[in-house]
Amino acid sequence: MILNNTQKIYFPNLNGLRFIAALFVIINHVEQILLLFEINELPISKFSKIIGKLGVMLFFVLSGFLITFLLLKEEYIFNKIDVKKFYLRRILRILPLYFLLIFIVFGFVNQNEFWDLPYTINKFNDNYINILILHLLCFPNLAASVFGFIPYLAQTWSIGTEEQVYLLWPLLLRNVKNRINLMIGIIVLYFLIKALLYLLGQLFTNSYLTYAYGFIARFNIDIIAVGSLAAIFYINQSKLLNYIVNLKLFYLTVILTIALLLNGIQIPLFHYQFYSILFVIIILNLATNKKLKSSFLECKLLSFLGKISYGIYLTHFIVLIFVVKFCFKYDMINVSLIYFLTISITIIISSISFYIYERPFLKLKIKFTKVRNIDV
Repeated sequence: MILNNTQKIYFPNLNGLRFIAALFVIINHVEQILLLFEINELPISKFSKIIGKLGVMLFFVLSGFLITFLLLKEEYIFNKIDVKKFYLRRILRILPLYFLLIFIVFGFVNQNEFWDLPYTINKFNDNYINILILHLLCFPNLAASVFGFIPYLAQTWSIGTEEQVYLLWPLLLRNVKNRINLMIGIIVLYFLIKALLYLLGQLFTNSYLTYAYGFIARFNIDIIAVGSLAAIFYINQSKLLNYIVNLKLFYLTVILTIALLLNGIQIPLFHYQFYSILFVIIILNLATNKKLKSSFLECKLLSFLGKISYGIYLTHFIVLIFVVKFCFKYDMINVSLIYFLTISITIIISSISFYIYERPFLKLKIKFTKVRNIDV
C-alpha cells in the first residue's frame, strides 16, 4: 500500500463532477415540469429522460469511492475504523439541510395553494402523518415506493438510500477483511433480491410486494459498492489501476458516455450498473491521473458549485416551481428564462445555505474527523 500518513486528502476534479451530477438532475426535473405545466408540448427527449437518475447514480459512485477510501485510510493510519465518529460525521453533513427542507415543505409549502402542481394528487391530504414519519426516520425512498411522487420531496429518496447504506458500511468494512469479495457479493445479492421481487410481483398481485420492489429499486447499494470497489483498488494499489488510469481509456470512456447519454441509450437489465462502471473509470482518472490534475473541472467556479451541490440538489425543485409560477403570473413564459432563473436562484440560495446554515455543522463535523477530505 503506497500511501503516506497524511490526515488530509484531496482528489482534484471531483467537486466539478458533483456539480455536473446535480445539473443532470435539474435538467431532468425542468423538462418534466415544463411538460406538466404544458409549457413544452414536445415529449421529454431521451437525453433528458435518462440523465435524472443517472445524475444520482454518479453521486452514488462518487460517494462510495470517497467514503470507502476515507474509512480505509482511517483504518490504515489508526488501525481501526471509528464507527461512532463516522455516524456523527454523516449526521452533521446530511441531516441539518435535509430536516430543514422537510420543515419547509411540511410546515409551509404544503399549506399554501401557490405551490400546488397541476394534474397531481396532493399526497399530503390523506397521508400527511405517514409521509412525515417516514421522512423523519430517513426513509423517503420507502415513502416514494408506497405513495409515489411526493411534491418537493421526490429528490430526497437518494438521501434515504445513502443514509441507510452508510449505517451498514463502516460495520461491514471493519468486520470483513476481503473487501473486494464483500463488494462483489453485495452487487450480486442486490441483483438477485431485485430479480426475485420482480418475479414474485409478476406472479402474485400483492401491494406489499409492489412496495418492496419499489423500495429495492431505489436502494442502489450496488452502485455505491461499484464506487467502493474503485476505492479499494486504489488504496491497495491494484494492478488493475495500470489499465484503468490511462488517458486513452479515459478519453474513450468520456466520448462513449457522452454519446450514450445524448442518444438516451438504456442498457437492458444492467442499465445503472453499466453506466456506473463508466463513471468509475472517469472518476479514477480525474482523481488520480496527474495529467488530468488541471482539467476544466478544477476551475474555481465549478469547484465552488461542487461544494454547494448538496444544497443545489435538495433545493432546486422548490425554486423551479416558484420560477415557473412567477413566469406564468407575469406572462414571461420562456424556456431559456426558466432554466436561467432556476439555476441562478438555486445557486444563490445554496450558497447562502452553505455559508450561513450548513457551515457551523461542517465545522463541528471536523471535530469528529480523523481523515479529512478537504475538497468539501
